[in-house]
Amino acid sequence: MDDDNLLPFSLPAVARKKLTAAFDGGRLTSDGGVLLLAAVERRMQIAERLAGEIADPRAAALVVHTVADILRARMLAIACGWEDADDLDRLRTDPAFKLACGRLPDTGDDLCSQPTVSRWENAPGLREVVRLMRVMVDLYCASYATPPATVILDIDDTVDVVHGHQQLSLFNAHYDERCFLPIHVYDTATSRPVAVLLRPGKTPSGREVRGHLRRLVRQIRRHWPATRLTIRGDGHYGRPEVMAWCEDNGIDYVFGLPGNNVLRAAVEAAADDVRVRRAEAQAPVLRRYSETRYRAKSWSKDRRVAARIEASTLGLDIRFVVTSLATGSAEWVYDTLYCARGQAENLIKMHKSQLASDRTSCRSPLANQVRLVLHTAAYWLVLGVRDAIPVGHKLATAEFSTIRLHLLKIAARIGETATRVRIAFAAACPHAGLFRVLAGSLIPAAP
Repeated sequence: MDDDNLLPFSLPAVARKKLTAAFDGGRLTSDGGVLLLAAVERRMQIAERLAGEIADPRAAALVVHTVADILRARMLAIACGWEDADDLDRLRTDPAFKLACGRLPDTGDDLCSQPTVSRWENAPGLREVVRLMRVMVDLYCASYATPPATVILDIDDTVDVVHGHQQLSLFNAHYDERCFLPIHVYDTATSRPVAVLLRPGKTPSGREVRGHLRRLVRQIRRHWPATRLTIRGDGHYGRPEVMAWCEDNGIDYVFGLPGNNVLRAAVEAAADDVRVRRAEAQAPVLRRYSETRYRAKSWSKDRRVAARIEASTLGLDIRFVVTSLATGSAEWVYDTLYCARGQAENLIKMHKSQLASDRTSCRSPLANQVRLVLHTAAYWLVLGVRDAIPVGHKLATAEFSTIRLHLLKIAARIGETATRVRIAFAAACPHAGLFRVLAGSLIPAAP
């Protein structure tokens, strides 16, 4: 890249004074909040854990950038909105990023460049990628101080449109695109990611979903042998293979269930009552709930099905869910338990649109899975900053893009002397008080 952007340029005059500008301010950064992310990363040791699963064949005496340093720089850049590896060609000299990676802003070595990052995204083999995914599950389990009594895990897939000839990409007629359909698993009660798995752009079969859940639950059980797990998902995860496996392994579930004539006939009495009551009351909408026992031809036994019946001026709408839970009313199963899975869709949107986890443009599926791991690591960093915000503050429940705008994108001048490094943040920062609180809670005090 040439340096034409360093030449001075003009801006519209203000109060009859000419404005000239140039990118020559020196040791300035627009990402002062990256130091908060670095504090979260040091606490969780994400880069070190991931690097420990990747073989490094280089001669140790000649290594300038360790694998942990490379992964750390990449995930910090993603969290700050620099999702392209090309961005590191410029950010490698950014003083805030250098400090976040443990290097002095002036006298320390520059960070790794894009070619180095790309080589290491493509370096791990299949076994190493599997171990990286296990590390992410271990991070989730370690995020709890003690094993929880019960956890609900939401599983869903999302479209990831491709624009090349990436391996595993397929044409999906529903989305009318060539794409991947990666599976995301979240603990939506805490917004924590559990696993993100790259897979072909087709609806997963029951056998495939059963295999993914078996491996995921096995890894979780190594940490939480007594925790009660509940799997929640939409209709195409409620396959007979999945439900039978959950029942055989003591896992509860609640899945969406496509309606059919047999199910509608089973709740017809309740549906007719709702229609009549709405008409008599002249209400725009009336909702009631019912339940029944149902056994499809492909099922090994009958199972509990809860129905949400809604009558309106537009007609009758009935939705079904199947569950292994024997307790709780049909209303609680559908409205409180099942409908809460909508939060998982919000988390997937944040993962994709605000952390750019759909940048799976490598040809190799293993490299794209490594990218998903790094983007999920960036998710953990931003989530760690948000979780440290005091309860009741307006940013305590903000989306990641808002956290980035208010707490990460802060201008700062960084100067290094013989004995210390001084960071001068923008004096007009609206959240200076909150930033100070977060620094005190996330960053250990200096000796």
